[in-house]
Order: sequence, then structure tokens, then C-alpha cells
Amino acid sequence: MRVSLGLPALLIGLCGGGLFAAETPTTTAAGPATATLVPARVTLEPGSFALTGPRSRLQLLFTGFTSEQQRFDLTHAATYRSSNEQVARLEGSRVVPVGDGTATITAEAAGQSATCEITVSKFVEPQPVSFKNETQMALTRTGCNMGACHGSPSGKGGFRLSLRAYDPALDIMTLRSEFFGRRINILEPSASLLLKKPLMDVAHGGGKRLQKDSIEHRVLEQWIAEGLRLDPATEPDLVRVETLPKTLTLSSPADTQQILVLGHFSDGTVRDLTQLAEFTSSSEAVGTVDQSGLVKKVSRGETAVLARYLDQMATCEVAFLEEVPGFAWNNPPEQNFVDSRVFSKLKEMQILPSDLCTDDEFIRRVALDTLGRLPTADEAKAFADDPSPNKRAALVDRYLATDDFASFWGLKWADILRSNSKKLDAAGVHKFRRWIFEAVRDDKPMNQFAHELLTASGSTFENPPANYWRASRDPQDAVETTSQLFMGVRIQCAKCHNHPFERWTQDHYYGIAAAFTRVGRKKSPDPKEEVIYALPTGEVTQPRTGKQMKVHLLLQGDVDVPVETDRRVVFADWLTKADNPFFARSVVNRIWGHLFGRGIVEPVDDFRDSNPPSNAPLLNQLASEFVTNGFSQKWAIRTILLSRTYQLSSRTNDFNKSDELYFSHASPRLLAAEQLLDAICAVTDVAESFPGAPAGTRATQLPEPPADHYFLKVFGQPQREMACQCERSSESNLSQALQMINGPVVHNKLRADNGRIHTMMQAGKSDDEIIESLYLVGLSRRPDAEELAAAKQHLANSQDRRQGLEDVGWAVLNSKEFLFQH
Repeated sequence: MRVSLGLPALLIGLCGGGLFAAETPTTTAAGPATATLVPARVTLEPGSFALTGPRSRLQLLFTGFTSEQQRFDLTHAATYRSSNEQVARLEGSRVVPVGDGTATITAEAAGQSATCEITVSKFVEPQPVSFKNETQMALTRTGCNMGACHGSPSGKGGFRLSLRAYDPALDIMTLRSEFFGRRINILEPSASLLLKKPLMDVAHGGGKRLQKDSIEHRVLEQWIAEGLRLDPATEPDLVRVETLPKTLTLSSPADTQQILVLGHFSDGTVRDLTQLAEFTSSSEAVGTVDQSGLVKKVSRGETAVLARYLDQMATCEVAFLEEVPGFAWNNPPEQNFVDSRVFSKLKEMQILPSDLCTDDEFIRRVALDTLGRLPTADEAKAFADDPSPNKRAALVDRYLATDDFASFWGLKWADILRSNSKKLDAAGVHKFRRWIFEAVRDDKPMNQFAHELLTASGSTFENPPANYWRASRDPQDAVETTSQLFMGVRIQCAKCHNHPFERWTQDHYYGIAAAFTRVGRKKSPDPKEEVIYALPTGEVTQPRTGKQMKVHLLLQGDVDVPVETDRRVVFADWLTKADNPFFARSVVNRIWGHLFGRGIVEPVDDFRDSNPPSNAPLLNQLASEFVTNGFSQKWAIRTILLSRTYQLSSRTNDFNKSDELYFSHASPRLLAAEQLLDAICAVTDVAESFPGAPAGTRATQLPEPPADHYFLKVFGQPQREMACQCERSSESNLSQALQMINGPVVHNKLRADNGRIHTMMQAGKSDDEIIESLYLVGLSRRPDAEELAAAKQHLANSQDRRQGLEDVGWAVLNSKEFLFQH
């Protein structure tokens, strides 16, 4: 990025095309069909399977492999035959039972074949529809119990179902008993309103949701015909689901893949659930999936196909690759494992990384990311003139050892820990900020940092981490805050119903709440102070089931906590262990997000199956090494900063200009509100005045956001009401442009008599010296010959030298090179 100081740009403000306009990503067209691929070998999955009952089915997967081991799907292109059609027959690629016995299914394509052994049992026995395992899923597939329809808290049209079937008892009552069963006609099932409305045989506000003779229609009609049968106690529960394949890489021209969903039940049986499963794609710009489980390529890239059945879900991670004309991997140097993981992904996706950023770009980038401020002119000059080959590493080490680093990264944590005087009192904010500052400065292990917060007791003034519990006032808030901050899990949805896009249920939510329900609060003699202590009693009841909940540890289960033990300690011990599946991944992803502008998982606090990491091996190794290095935040930051990946230029090439996921180039982003205000102060050499703060205090050093600072608010400074990075707005808007072009902050500081321009004029400095000073402070570099000539030409045309220099300063402040971190 370079500032062009030609006269028109200088006077207009260098913001043609929109000061904060973004590029539109391009899309790669899908490749040709797989018919051109010739299999050298094939596989048929599953290799064997048991079908139980007349309504059981099996979706087959027939896969071809070329001589180069390139995989492609032949499921819907193969010819199938059964060795015994009295036992099993084929409907396309789906096996249908005909009678008890065994049969061999053979699939053939292009002269290659494979077999699957089928066993059929209980064909002649009745196989009634299971309400919990089939009827509920049929209602989900039709969308009847979605939040926008009858699954909303108040229902629709007087008909209410539980959201995505999370409350079977409510649904049974609604369907069997409500309004004397007027929606159901057992004697003539096809006349039931439950069928006629979604079929649009009668008026339905939700439109047509059901097709005659579809699997959903057959399940619902049979359930009605069977008298709205309830499940017996012996009906097994669905324990988990899996997809075949679990991961998938398809290289062009392969562009489709059938997904098989298998359900594992509590009685040990395995069933094919593909017909009733619900499928979604995490990136429909890359690949779509229909309700039969067929994935189709849209463009080059990766997507996660989520298969959901009731409260269970599994993902199939799909990568669509294609040959990019002219692509040749250039083997860029690798500084550490970060580069190895990133470059491996880029090579696979055929994306060339950008070149290394320049020294002036590096020092500016690192200073903003570590210190929250621009490098000083002396720092910029010294770094530019330093011939040492290790100067970048030395700079990083120097910056990480400063109080400015501790202050800026302390601000990041204070934001999401909700450190504001409305919640903590002004004295509490100052003490909490100092504790966070010292933790960052001294590189307190992050697991210890979290443990101290979660288990803190005593005075909020004498033991500042206790302010965590002053900001979090009830068990529900503690569940949501703790999960989002230290686990990267947004579990809020599970408070009222099972999470619609994750595995977490109400039982999980209230089980975690049980860990935080015995937190007491009392006033001390100082009314501004609060004392946190552990209560001896207190339980959490699951509102839907009425069950008293034990402390629950995600992916581990319920635990019994001795009466004399603080439940928070049990939870914190689990959370901060080296093998915890959430904590390290969440912390390093948050750190990565701060340094790159987006996380490996984005948003940084939204880990879920339907939102996979853009580079899972990178995230996993970063988390593992983070644990090995003692949960050191400084280690993680230093490792990332010294990687070539972090030091890549924001200037793109023909192969990475549309990449927004894989970190093949630096992504320019607008300076944060505090950074921008401090940067304007630095360029103009006029400090901002904040009520109650010592003179010269920077915005990044404030203990909390000022109550009424319009500039900071316009540029998205959070008020620390939410434990979410999303509270800090990064969206650009017209008010921001107006502030920079003609706002009082920029205008008054440029014109100030004690500012840089007037002071240097009074000291007899030349135009060249003043212009160079503006560039060094604002852009961390000297102006090039063309820029210097343009600025001097503008001064020559100006009647007032001071005003002309102010114009040059204004142009620097309004340039994208200044406004954006790049």
C-alpha cells in the first residue's frame, strides 16, 4: 500500500471508490463430470450390513480409484444386482429387503466390481413407526418444528411443536390430545390436517412442506394409521450418528459424492438413517447437498456437510480441488511449523502465497498487533537502517517485553471479561485491569489465568480476579460467558432448547450451570466492594424435565462432587488440564484471530461441527505446542509473529487474490478505534484528553471505555457489556468516513498550535523534514521520490505554507495505508 499525493487525490481525500470499500471475491467454475475418470479399483460400502424389518433400507456407496489413487463417486453411475432377489432387491443404489435370509449385492462400473453382504431378518414381523426415532425426524425434515414455524415458542396458528423435536413429551401432548386430536384422523389418516396442510390440500400459511409418497409422508401417515402409537420402554435410543465417508477430497473432474448416514442405537444395532437425515453445507459457495445426501461441487474449496438426526450429528469434511492453469508451487521458505501447516494447505488448494512484506510494513504491523500503537519515528528509522538479518526476531522480542504490550493485550482481555464500572465499580475496574496487566506482562500461564478467574473468592478489591463473579451474576450467565471465553462454545441456545446446529443439549447447559450455582455474593463494610464466596448448598433443575442436575463436564459426563468441595474448582481443574479438548484450541484460535483479523475458526468463539477450522492440522498443532510450552501466551504470539505466514504481504497474486480463508496473504483491516485515535494523536503529536486520566494517556491505556467519546464509539469501541469479540464492531460506515474527512478530532489536531506541523515550522524545519516526519510516524517509512515531489508541488501551489502542510498531513491520515493495518 502506498499513498499517492497527487494534487487531485490530496484534495479529494484519497478515498475514491469508497474509503472502506472491499473487493468482491471471485468464484471458480465447477469442473466436468466424473465420466472421464477410469477406475483402476473400486470399493463398495458398507462391506456387510444387517437389515431388520420390512421398512429398513441401505444406501450403498460405490467408489472408484484411478491408478493415481484419485477418488471419485460411482454410486449413481453403477449397475447393481442381487444374488437373491427373494431376500434383497435394488431401488437405484438403495437396498430394499424382500424376505429373511442373505444376499450378495454386486456393484459394477467400467469393468470393475465389488460386493456387499446383506442379511435380512424379521421381515414378516410388524415394524411400527417409532415416534421418537422416526415421526419426530419426519416433522423436522418437513420444517414443521423449525423456529420460524410451529417450533417457535408461541407456535403458529395455535399449533406448537418443540423446536427440532427437543421435547417429545410436549409434541406427544400436542399431537395426541390438543384440541381433542382435531389435527389427526385415525380412521382416515390421509384426511388428517397434519398431512393435508403441509401437502397444501387445504390452506396452509407455511406453504407446501410435504410431498405425497415421500419418506416423510409415509412415516407420518403410517404413524397416524397405527393409532398414534407411543414407543414402548424397549424402543432403543439413538446414541450417535456417523457419516461415510468421514472426510473426502475430490479432485476435478470428480464433482459429486453420495453421503451415507449410519445411526448407532442403545441396543447395539446400526441403521441407515440417510433417508430421514437432515443435511446442510457450511459453505454453499463451495458445495451444496440435497436432502438425499448427494453433495455437488460449486467451486474449488472446502465445506463441511452436517448430517443431523434428532439431537445427534456428524460431519463429512469435503474438499473440492482442481488444477489451476499456470500454478507451480514455489517452495517458499518455512520459519516454523506454522508455515509448514499453512503452506501444505495452500499447496493442496493450489494457492500461491504472497511475497514477504517489506521492513516498513513489518514494523508497523507488529507494533500495532503487539503494542496497539504505531512505531515511533525513531523506531521506524532505526529498524529501516538496521542491516542485521535477525532484526525482525529481535524487534518482536523487544516489543513483547514492554509494558505497552501488556497494556494492549490486557485491553483485549478486559474487553471480553466485561471490565466496566457499571458492573465492577470504578475501583474494581482499576484493580481488575492491573491484575490483567500484570498477568500479561509476567506471561502468567493461560490455564492458570483462567483457573484463578473461575475459582476466585474473597474481596473484589483485594483479590481482583473475583471480579469475574461480580460481572457474572447468575449461573446461566456464568455458563454462557465461561463457555464462550474459554471453550469457544456458544451454548446460549441450549438454555431453552437443544442447540439447533450443535451437539449441545439442555442437559449439557444446566449440567454446566450446576458447577456455578453455589457462588455467593455479599457486601463488605465498603458498599462499593463485594465479597465472593462458595455457598454450601444450591442446586440447578433442568426446566423441561424437572431433573436435579449434577455437574457436567462436556465430552466427559456427569461428576459427583463432594459436599465440602467448591464445584467451580472441579470444573476449572477439568477445563485447564493439558488434555482438555476445548481450552487450548480456543485460546490459540483467539490469539490467531487477533493477529490475522480472522481466526482459524471464525468467529473465534464459535467452535462447532458446522463451522470447521479452515486448517485443522494447524489449529491442532498450535494448541498442542501451546500446552507443551506451558500455556504461554507470549510463546504463542512470538511463534506466530516469526512465521513467514504472518509476514506475508497484503499484495496478492493471480493465484491468491480471491483467498479469504487460508492466510496466503495479509488481509488489510481497519485500525481498531483506540489504535486509530492514538495513531492520529501520534501523527499530529497532540494527545487526546480523557476525563480522570493523566495527561498523555493513550486510548489503549484507559482502564475502561470512556463514557461519551463520539470518535471511539463511531469506530466501534465496545462498551464491555458482552463476553464476545463481536461487540467490537469492525464494520465501516459513512460516519467513520465523515469523521476522518472533516471531523473535529482530525481537524483540530492537525491545526493545533502545539501540534507537530506548527511546532516543526516554528523550529525552522524544512518542508522535506516535516513531510518525512509525517510519513515516518504515520506510515513507518520515508516518502518515495514521487510522493515527496507531489507533496512539494502542492506546497508550491499553496498560498499558505502551514495550510499546505496541514493538507499533506490530512492526506496521510486519510490514506488507506494509514487507516488500515496491512
